[in-house]
Amino acid sequence: MSEHHPIVIVGAGPVGLSAALELAALDRPSVLLEMRSAESDGSRAICWSQRTLEIWKRVGVAQPVIDRGVTWQVGKVFYEEDLAYEFDLQPEPGFAMPAFVNLQQNIVEGLLLEAVEAAGVIDLRWATTVTESSSTDEQATLTVDGPDGSYVISCDWLIAADGARSTVRRDAGLSLIGRTFEDKFLISDIRMTGTMPTERWFWFDPPFHQGRSTLLHRQSDDVWRVDFQLGRDVDPEEETDPERIKKRIQAMFGDDIEFEIEWVSIYRFQSRHLENFRHRRVLFAGDSAHQVSPFGARGANAGIQDAENLVWKLDLVMSDAAPESLLDTYSDERVYAAAENLAVTTQTIDFMTPQSDTDLALRTATLGLARRHGFARPLVNSGRLSVATVHHGSPLSTADSAVFEGDVELGGPVLDAPVHGSNGDWLLDYVGREFVLLFYGSTSDVPAGLPPDLRVVAVGEGGDIVDISGLVAKRLGWSEGCGVLVRPDQHLAARWKSVTIAGVVAGLARARGMAEAA
Repeated sequence: MSEHHPIVIVGAGPVGLSAALELAALDRPSVLLEMRSAESDGSRAICWSQRTLEIWKRVGVAQPVIDRGVTWQVGKVFYEEDLAYEFDLQPEPGFAMPAFVNLQQNIVEGLLLEAVEAAGVIDLRWATTVTESSSTDEQATLTVDGPDGSYVISCDWLIAADGARSTVRRDAGLSLIGRTFEDKFLISDIRMTGTMPTERWFWFDPPFHQGRSTLLHRQSDDVWRVDFQLGRDVDPEEETDPERIKKRIQAMFGDDIEFEIEWVSIYRFQSRHLENFRHRRVLFAGDSAHQVSPFGARGANAGIQDAENLVWKLDLVMSDAAPESLLDTYSDERVYAAAENLAVTTQTIDFMTPQSDTDLALRTATLGLARRHGFARPLVNSGRLSVATVHHGSPLSTADSAVFEGDVELGGPVLDAPVHGSNGDWLLDYVGREFVLLFYGSTSDVPAGLPPDLRVVAVGEGGDIVDISGLVAKRLGWSEGCGVLVRPDQHLAARWKSVTIAGVVAGLARARGMAEAA
C-alpha cells in the first residue's frame, strides 16, 4: 500500500504539533506521524517563553497554557547561602504575554493535541514508526510501520521534527556538528507543597550540594523541578535510585520534607546543530536540527520558532507565490539562530562546569564579587533565558536607509503593545499570517498605489488602531509618516521614515525571496 500527501510531519512533540497547527491556520492539511501511542509521560521541557506564547496565541493555545501553568519573570542566583544576583525578565509592562510560563511538556502536548483535533485538517497517526526515509529533488518517501502494518508514504514536503535521535536525519546521512560535554545532571521532578515564591532559583556550591550546582523551579500541580549537577564519573543507575534521590532532596529541604518523585532523568549537555536545515525535500526543525543545554530553555522554544519561520515560507512556495529558494532562507535564518543559541549555552556550560583550576578560580572570584558589587552580577551565568532571535543579515531584510531608535531590531519580531481597535487589544493581534505594512498616521494618509495583496494597518488618530500608551511608537522608534513591513511570522522585514511605493514594492519582493531590494 502507498499514498501521497502534500505535507508529512514526523514527530508529534511540541515542534511537530505547532508546525501542524500553523499549517492548519493557513488551510494546509498535513499528515502527522508519531511513534508513541500517546503524548509524553514526563515533564521534559517546562519553560515556555514570551515569543513561544505569542506564536501559540495565533493558534488558540497560549491562553490554555497560561491558565494551566505557572507564570514567572524573576530569577535569583545564590552562591553558597548568599544571594549573588537577581534578574527580571520583563521589567517593562505592556505585553499581552508573560515573560515565561512553566508547564510540563506532557500537559502542553495535551493542550496542543486538543487544538489539533479541533483543526480538522491534521491526520495524526499514533504508534507509527518511520523505518526508512529518502528524498529526491521532487519528493520525499517514507516507509512506516503502523497499527495496520507496513506501508509507504510519499510527500511533496517532509518536516522532520522527530527529535534528537531523528530517523530522518540518520537516513539522510547527516550529522550534527558541535560538542558533547561530559558532566552529567540529574533532573528530579517532585510533587510537594512548598512555600517558595514562583521564581527561578539557582545555587552555585550550596551547603546541601557542595562543589556542584542546583536549580529549583516550580511547575503546575505542586510539581517542582530540581536539577542537580553530578559531575563526570557517576553511575546513572545509582544516581536515579529513589533512595539516593530522597537523600539529596532531604539535604536540600530538610528531613521532614514530604514529597513524591514524579519523573527522573540523567542528561549531558549537548551543543550541536546541522549545517543545513534543508535537505532536498526534507526540512529539519527542533531537536532533529539542533541540541542545546537545557539551562536557558533555548531548545524547545527555538524549535517552536523554527516551525513559525518555516510554515509561512512553505505556504508561499506551495502557492507559487515565491520561489523554492525561499526555503533556503529558512535554513539560513534558523542555522543562524541555532549557532547563536549554542554560543550562549556553551558560555553557560563553561561557567557552570569549569574545566581547569584557572577557570574555577575565575568563577569563584566572579561569584564572590557579585555578592558585593553590581558590575560583577551580569557575569554570573546560570543560563541566559530564551529570547526571540533577531535574524541579523537575513537575505529577506531590506537594509535601513535611516536610523531608528526603537527597541525592535531589523530582522527581529515586532514587540507587542496595547492598542485600541476593532479586532483586538494588542498590536500583534493585527500582525501575522500575511505581509502587513504598519503605517504611522491616519488611514487617509496612506499612500495610494501600494500592492493590492499587502494589508495596511494605519496606527494613530484616524487610523485602524490607536497607540493608547505610546509604546508602539517607542518600541518601533517611529514617527508620523513612517512605515514598517512585517513578515507573516511577525518579524520586521523593512522600515522607512517616509513610505514610497517603489520602496515598499522592492522591500516586499525581497522579503518574499523574489528579488533584491532597489
